This record gives sequence, structure tokens and C-alpha cells, in this order.
Amino acid sequence: MGTSSVILGNSRRMLMIEYLQKSEGRAELRDMVEYIAESEGNTDRKHRKSVYVSLIQTHIPKLEREGVITFRHGIVTLVKVPEDVTLYMETVKKNDISWSSFYVGLSLIFLAAALYLENPHLAFASLVYAGVGMIHRRMMRRV
Repeated sequence: MGTSSVILGNSRRMLMIEYLQKSEGRAELRDMVEYIAESEGNTDRKHRKSVYVSLIQTHIPKLEREGVITFRHGIVTLVKVPEDVTLYMETVKKNDISWSSFYVGLSLIFLAAALYLENPHLAFASLVYAGVGMIHRRMMRRV
């Protein structure tokens, strides 16, 4: 399994990388736990503990084995980020839409225009954007 798929295989690992990039490559574990809990929309004690346990037992060891981070004395340090990981780290904020939703919406606009103008080329473009949107959504769900 390549390093990219190890990172992309879980949203918490992606959030770890994102936080480390924002923190100039170095962060205390407790700050990272708080960031991930906030990103997941639940900062109660039980959820923070769940995040902490999953990082310690699963995500940190996996990223250390891949040479992405080091973890010493409560400090997580970013060693490297594979180039292609950044391409796939789509972060959608609360009021934003995902790229897959954007593509599907665009396909509906093209479809409406195709029907109104009776244009088969716009209908084809609509199908292309709908396909891209569905493929993108499926890929992001695997993450």
C-alpha cells in the first residue's frame, strides 16, 4: 500500500496532515485532538477521548510506519507529505459545497439549457459533468 493511500484511507489522518501543515510541521497531540474533534463537529469529552485513542492506537503508528510523521513526548512532527496527497485533500467547510455537488449542479444547468435550446452538444456536456460528479463523489467516500 502506498503512502498516499494510507493517508487518504481515513479522514482523521487527512486532518492530522492538514493540521500539521497549518502548524508548520509540528504540533502537540492534545492540540491536534482538539482540532480533529472540532472538525468533526463534536468537542465533548467522550468524543475527544475517542479521537485521542484512535490517533494513539491506529493513525499515529500507521503514519510513522510510512515515514510521514514522528511522534515523541506528545509532539507530532511532519516528516514528509507525498506530493499527490495534497491534490486529494478536499476540505469542505460548513457553508461550502463539494466539487462533486458542483459538477452535478453544473450538469443540471447544462441539461436545462440543452432542453431549452434543443442542443444535443449541451446534453452530452450534461452527461459528462454528471459522470464526473458521480465518480468524484464515489472517490471521496472511499476517503
